[in-house]
Amino acid sequence: MPHTTTPLPSKTGIQLEDVESAAKPQRIKPTDYTDNNINQDENKRLKDVEISVPVVYGTMAFYLGKKANELQSHKWTVYVRGATNEDLGVVIKQVVFQLHPSFDNPIRVVESPPFELSECGWGEFEICISILFHDDVCDKHVDLFHLLKLYPDAESGPQSTKKPVVVETYNEIVFPDPSENFLARVLNHPAVYVPRLPAGFNFPAPVPSPNMNVKGKDDTKNHPLNHWFINFSEADELLKLASARQQVQDHILKLRRQLSMLDGPPQPSKLAYGMISECT
Repeated sequence: MPHTTTPLPSKTGIQLEDVESAAKPQRIKPTDYTDNNINQDENKRLKDVEISVPVVYGTMAFYLGKKANELQSHKWTVYVRGATNEDLGVVIKQVVFQLHPSFDNPIRVVESPPFELSECGWGEFEICISILFHDDVCDKHVDLFHLLKLYPDAESGPQSTKKPVVVETYNEIVFPDPSENFLARVLNHPAVYVPRLPAGFNFPAPVPSPNMNVKGKDDTKNHPLNHWFINFSEADELLKLASARQQVQDHILKLRRQLSMLDGPPQPSKLAYGMISECT
């Protein structure tokens, strides 16, 4: 299906066919990625610590109305953003979008926030989104898959040039055993969930990543499409509550096991003695 496009230049030679696909669970751990240009992280890693980054990825499509033709009926944008519209450049190094092969330059690389690209076309297709991270974050990657949707559902009424078709997915990228430098760098960043650490824990002086932006400089709070973004703040709170509830349940289970060990093996009840007597 032909498209008229405005290609974005690619600054790197990443081939997505060399990147293994990852599933789309609610909590994602990056998968292996090999690149000779990426230095292995030599920072000390913190065991039993987990950093999580809530992200939203999706598309927003506007019908062109009277300006539409057979090859260009919609203008759409595909993006990766923070769940609360905070700048993700503190964690993400670059995002690779793989479009339909009919587009000119179908593999697009975005190396700074906001991680998005816009195009015009008429067809719906699946977009592969690969997220790569700063060297001190992770030498792995995350693959996401999103179906571009141009046309509203029947119950939503006819197409409108004023109201876009928005499809978004919420996920949380999880980094177990992070490096000390990564943790120190994002400790107070609003886009990142950092666990509580023992009092007196000493961090090394954080080293900024090469293309890390000033906090808040490239967030999406003032994005022109911001008022169309789906609000995932409630989902964030539910996820945090579910995580806290699980931790409490695990702690209760651990205490019960400790108490059972202190009490010793269970003593047979009088009823059990009676049953033994009757059997003998």
